[in-house]
Amino acid sequence: MLLVGAVGGGWALYAKLSHNITADDAAADELARYERERPTELVRGAQNILLIGSDSRAGDGNRRYGKDSGTQRSDTTILLHLARDRRSATAVSLPRDLMVHVPDCLRGDGRRSEPSFTLFNSAFEVGGSACTVRTVEKLTDIRVDHYAVVDFSGFKDMVDAIDGVTVCLKKPIDDKAAKLRLPAGRVTLDGEQALGYVRARKSIGDGSDTGRMDRQQQFLGALVNKVQSSDVLLNPAKLYPLLDAATSALTTDPELASLRGLYQLVRGLRNVPTDHVQFLTAPREPYVYDSNRDQLMAGKADALFALLRADAPVKVADYVTGEKDDPSSENSAEPTFRGNTAAEDSCA
Repeated sequence: MLLVGAVGGGWALYAKLSHNITADDAAADELARYERERPTELVRGAQNILLIGSDSRAGDGNRRYGKDSGTQRSDTTILLHLARDRRSATAVSLPRDLMVHVPDCLRGDGRRSEPSFTLFNSAFEVGGSACTVRTVEKLTDIRVDHYAVVDFSGFKDMVDAIDGVTVCLKKPIDDKAAKLRLPAGRVTLDGEQALGYVRARKSIGDGSDTGRMDRQQQFLGALVNKVQSSDVLLNPAKLYPLLDAATSALTTDPELASLRGLYQLVRGLRNVPTDHVQFLTAPREPYVYDSNRDQLMAGKADALFALLRADAPVKVADYVTGEKDDPSSENSAEPTFRGNTAAEDSCA
């Protein structure tokens, strides 16, 4: 009877967690419609996952962050590449102010949009996950295998589920807009503080989106360290709250929308050494017609995307003040990109 009860309880938990995840079937159908134009997989076993942080204010947990306008944009977008041997992971931030070609997409009202050259984060507003995936694939020529969307409330809940994440602050922060007041040094952020920290822009650092993306990457590195060092993935008592928060927060492609699908993904990340978990931003420069916008640095961005397509190693380094942003030449046999790893200690 005890065995039956244990099995039954385990199945109930499995069913609950799987039921938590929202599958975006409409996006899957839209991508299937354009299968012929999508990039092909070059390296079997390697995976590319598009992670989208939505700025939607819809839903009870998100209304406190602003008025629901009925639309949403991608506040943060990261293309995560998992190597075939699962010994490295490379996360590439795609600037929201990047000027890109957005294809015609299926709108929420059932009509189709016109192709346009516009801000990258408008793709999500126009046509949700499918439009963002197609935009990224056209931009990078990399096939996106999976996609996952998380909103403000979901992000906060996941951080709280692991009892916060510790970051290092070079200077104290007092940001009224983000409701964030933190001392300098090592600080453990709860979910609400973490959300303000990764979203704040004008009052921290140089006020640029570059600084904001750097901060997001450092936070994600600290998050990876927390999950690995505290044995969250091996301790059921710690793992269940995280899985419950994560599954409740995610909208994914149908294949990923199950506990088994997520487990396969997490298992692939579990054994990646922290010094092989890399974060960088797609090489870009001010847009030629508007310095408040970005455009890809064609040669360097092409080199990065070619490495990811081929599942080849990507070398990153955090350069000291005075060095070039990216000292590698476009024709270098081993280009180096400005970035960091999850193993780096920002307080050191």
